[in-house]
Amino acid sequence: MTGGTDPSAGVTRAAVILPWEKHGAEQPRAAEARLAEAVGLTASIGLVVVHTAILPLRARRPSTLLGDGQVEAQGRAIADERIDVVVVDAALTPVQQRNLERAWDCKVIDRTGLILDIFGERAVTREGTLQVELAHLEYQRSRLVRSWTHLERQRGGFGFLGGPGETQIEADRRLIDERLVRLKKDLEQVRRTRGLHRSARKRVPFPVIALVGYTNAGKSTLFNALTGAEVMAKDQLFATLDPTMRGLRLPSGRRVILSDTVGFISELPHELVEAFRATLEEVAEADVILHVRDIAHPETAAQRSDVMTVLGDMVTDGTLDPDWPDRTIEVLNKADLLGGVRDVPSRSGCVAVSAMTGEGLEALKAAIDVRIAAGMDVLDYDIPPADGARLAWLYEHGEVIERADEDSVVHMKVRLLPADRARFERR
Repeated sequence: MTGGTDPSAGVTRAAVILPWEKHGAEQPRAAEARLAEAVGLTASIGLVVVHTAILPLRARRPSTLLGDGQVEAQGRAIADERIDVVVVDAALTPVQQRNLERAWDCKVIDRTGLILDIFGERAVTREGTLQVELAHLEYQRSRLVRSWTHLERQRGGFGFLGGPGETQIEADRRLIDERLVRLKKDLEQVRRTRGLHRSARKRVPFPVIALVGYTNAGKSTLFNALTGAEVMAKDQLFATLDPTMRGLRLPSGRRVILSDTVGFISELPHELVEAFRATLEEVAEADVILHVRDIAHPETAAQRSDVMTVLGDMVTDGTLDPDWPDRTIEVLNKADLLGGVRDVPSRSGCVAVSAMTGEGLEALKAAIDVRIAAGMDVLDYDIPPADGARLAWLYEHGEVIERADEDSVVHMKVRLLPADRARFERR
């Protein structure tokens, strides 16, 4: 992110301002918790927050969102604290953003711009960087109206057309549109490749387990604890942006693929919901969904609601099957902060764990086993003892419940996924 720096400290000084509208007694979040989240988001990209404010919003002003008195009072605080960047934790129109920058004489970004900046820093894979650039450009295109006066200048006409020519703002918008077209083509190619990878996994099918949850709920720490991987896991919002997959063996001996995905957040910018559709497709294809919750967070219920809303929207747009709750396990993470797994109230369909200490992980693996088995067929096969390949295949791809060896035949009772049953019976 660009911005002035404090020469004495070598840091970029930031203010976080939360315009707060009261929605009655059923307010899902406390203002202080929302402000703390915004401060965490701001700090996660290296800005030093030196001023915060919660401003009650009685009416939304088209020009500045905030009231005149609020703009003036914050302007004095911004000047006194030598603020370089102001983060307004709300959606600002281009006009509101421009007017606040003029009033406060510093850079102003809204919640969408902040999250886009974070995503821009975190994306690593080609897919992730393409998605972020696409979202950035779609956001930037709507903001050209707030750019500086050079955008109002005109370029000369071309050839014999004459006329006033093309204004700089039109040229910039045209260049963005051309880049958007190329990006969408590149991203579609990446998605096709991703689809081929999914098809390949189905041909050698292992159940896919997808981790979802609010950002900073501990998904990557849990992913590492279960698989022994070394995915970046920090006490930081949006530490993971690109989907990562690793193999995992369950207590039954069954092998599964565990997929770590980007975290959700309240009021996720709509540009990113669309841009990260390919990431969310991993959730849609999963055999089991692990909804990881920070059970020690004071806003854990509101965070759960936000995740459920996003998944519900995926059902509405046809990305996710309506039966997704039937294949979901709620993982109540960070139980160590409440005293341990035993101190977390037990609930149906939930498993309490501590990804940091490892407590509860075996119970979680067993719960995944049970959930997968619920969608499997129980079958009886008689196989010649000499047919070691078929016996080994059943052990590799299914769960052997019973085995009885006789001289001429081996009786096998196994659980198989429907796709595996079809593959085995074609052999």
